[in-house]
Amino acid sequence: MASYVHSSTAASLPSDYAVVSQYATHSDGMEQDAESAEQRHTTNPHIARRPSRPSMTAPNIPQYSSKAIIPTENTPLLSTEPQVPRIEERHVQDSELSTAAIYLSELRILTKYSLPVFGTHLLEYSLIMAPVLSIGHLDSGTTALAGITLGSMTASVSGFSILQGFVSALDTLLPPAWTSPQPKLVGLWSQRMAVVMGAALIPMYFIWFNAEAILLGLKQDPEVAHLAALYLKWVSLGLPAYAFNLISRRYFQSQGLFAVPTRIVIIAAPINALLNYILVWGPEPIRLGFIGAPIATACAFNLICLMNICYGLFVAPRTAWHPFSRRSFTSLGVILHLGLSGVGQTASEWWAWELVALAASLLGPVSLATQSILLSSASTTYQAPFALSVATSVRIGNLLGEFNSKRAKVAANTSILMALALSMIFSAMFMVFRKSWAYLFNDDEVVVELVAAILPLVALFQVFDGTGAVTGGILRARGKQMTGALLNLSAYYIIGIPFGAYLAFNWDLGLHGLWIGLTVSLVYCAVFGTLLCVRTDWDREVRKVVARINAENKPRGENGGV
Repeated sequence: MASYVHSSTAASLPSDYAVVSQYATHSDGMEQDAESAEQRHTTNPHIARRPSRPSMTAPNIPQYSSKAIIPTENTPLLSTEPQVPRIEERHVQDSELSTAAIYLSELRILTKYSLPVFGTHLLEYSLIMAPVLSIGHLDSGTTALAGITLGSMTASVSGFSILQGFVSALDTLLPPAWTSPQPKLVGLWSQRMAVVMGAALIPMYFIWFNAEAILLGLKQDPEVAHLAALYLKWVSLGLPAYAFNLISRRYFQSQGLFAVPTRIVIIAAPINALLNYILVWGPEPIRLGFIGAPIATACAFNLICLMNICYGLFVAPRTAWHPFSRRSFTSLGVILHLGLSGVGQTASEWWAWELVALAASLLGPVSLATQSILLSSASTTYQAPFALSVATSVRIGNLLGEFNSKRAKVAANTSILMALALSMIFSAMFMVFRKSWAYLFNDDEVVVELVAAILPLVALFQVFDGTGAVTGGILRARGKQMTGALLNLSAYYIIGIPFGAYLAFNWDLGLHGLWIGLTVSLVYCAVFGTLLCVRTDWDREVRKVVARINAENKPRGENGGV
């Protein structure tokens, strides 16, 4: 969507397994060991597992080269190995539970994980909306609003979407590292991501500081282009903090600290609203007008960054932290491979929705106003399944780090069922209130009627949108960002948008046609994503995690830890 892109990914291409070879140069030998283990039908007795989960051990797992053994019920009480703090759960063996009870257990856990993520996303949405609402009160409201809209869109396409894509690599790397015998890899992979993000900021700054010339070259109105460029220059003060916040959120969430980002944004959101009031149209001595909005946004990003640092240094356990060293600059190829695939997946969807908005603008002001209402509505309801997808990614990653392949399968299936239930609720809501829904946004009767006519399509869209979001979370946990990129590219740019545009302009279906195309795209993503998620070989996913951890155990010489 406009603010929080869909993560509708799917598929498990055989070539994706090549990523594992980047974790260890001895991967060929490891695969042979795994095959030998499968032939023997034995489970290595030396693999350490967390005692906080039900014991549903994945068979035929290669041995870690690490000497660290995580305590079990048979480990001496005076063991010097550190215990990893975990979210409290019931200590009941799955063998003692019925299938329904196991699924209900996962439902409770995923709900508990999802709620704070949902709160975080809604509050962050306010950070985006506050500048738009503030600018609307200026005397030059229309031009200024157009400027900040163009600037925000440019920032999303050339900056925020790319950073969001890169950080999706941590959805694959951090959760299993946390529950592995080496939880400090969470800190190490986070440091590596910071290095890659820092390099990615350089071309972004070049684009943002030359935005006016670029936008004029794209035939934008000169005054609007000037205001958009002004917005980008000032909001760039918060771009490094925005990147850091994405990393720190994954760092905390992988450890089960889902409420930490929520608490931080709860503090930052009202401060951001107050800053927008004061800097944009507040008291005369400190009023800055248009530039006050991006300055307030940059201040909010930096405030969140500062609070993340303080929490990490003084409150959070140091179990996951890794000392700064030269290792922070190694294995960057893995981050780039997963990150660039994530960019393809994320950016392709963001850009697709921008293209649809552009197509809607060609249909006239009524269609554009209707598209704005429909997109805002669908974006808001999308936050619930998107939060569930984040929780699912972390939950499955944690279980893979524990070598608990059977429970990971249950978590994946449960999340898909939860997504369907959520989507059905939102779908019913749109159908029940379709004739009056538009009055929440607009009083124009023509717009209200057009919204009511298209809402049944949006209701159908919800079912596949939510399912696609959760399957995306499952596949990010498995490191299938490249598959998601290929799926989104084919769904939107080969199937959905061309088909929707053909219906809209050649068959004169207007906005109906565009939304039919979007719905077809989501059906394609959701159906294939679900099929490939439920057919996942979860034992193989555990072996991939083992390969990754073993690669980090290889001798590297002097690390130079700080």
